[in-house]
Amino acid sequence: MAEPPATNPSDDVLIALDPALALLTVEEAARRLRIGRTTCFKLVITGEIESVTVGRLRRRVPPDALPAYVAKLRHPAEAA
Repeated sequence: MAEPPATNPSDDVLIALDPALALLTVEEAARRLRIGRTTCFKLVITGEIESVTVGRLRRRVPPDALPAYVAKLRHPAEAA
């Protein structure tokens, strides 16, 4: 039998940190970066964090876009 869906907030964190996820929601990306959802949406909209659209879904963030964004923050001269 399948397990019931996660209802515990800590379960949501485990799902957001799942390395098997191919694409993250903006909310999941924000949790990984430990920034606010609105801030993360702004970064996605401005292109500072890479994102893609899948069909009619909202924006999705490839997991490897997050370390790339952090690297740009750490070494801004190299990213230019």
